[in-house]
Amino acid sequence: MTALGLLTTYLAQCTCVNTNIFPPITYNCPCEETIEIPTPPNLQITSLGTLLSGAIGFILVIAALAAFIFLIWGGIQWITSGGDKSAVEAARSRILAAIIGLFVVFAAWALMNVLGGFFGFEIANLVFPKGY
Repeated sequence: MTALGLLTTYLAQCTCVNTNIFPPITYNCPCEETIEIPTPPNLQITSLGTLLSGAIGFILVIAALAAFIFLIWGGIQWITSGGDKSAVEAARSRILAAIIGLFVVFAAWALMNVLGGFFGFEIANLVFPKGY
């Protein structure tokens, strides 16, 4: 068994492992051994809210880019259809799906801004947190 497997098995059996997102530096397990986990010296993510707002912002940007790419793809497909009715219909459905996707992304962004105002995190500036 590898060292990582042994460490994982040992930590799974230790019942006092803290479930915080950033655990304390030392664990005192009932087996009277101390496990030290060093934290990076310049750690900037200190709360779950910071991590989640950065992750949600990243996902919204990726989703908006994907919807925009599908919109462009549908436009190119429509232009190159050459009058074929099935190709035009496929392009039209792709463009419609991209527009609906953009609407959903912007609605999710607006909802996250409203919820962020209530719960105290900000997603409007789309600053992605750096770990260190």
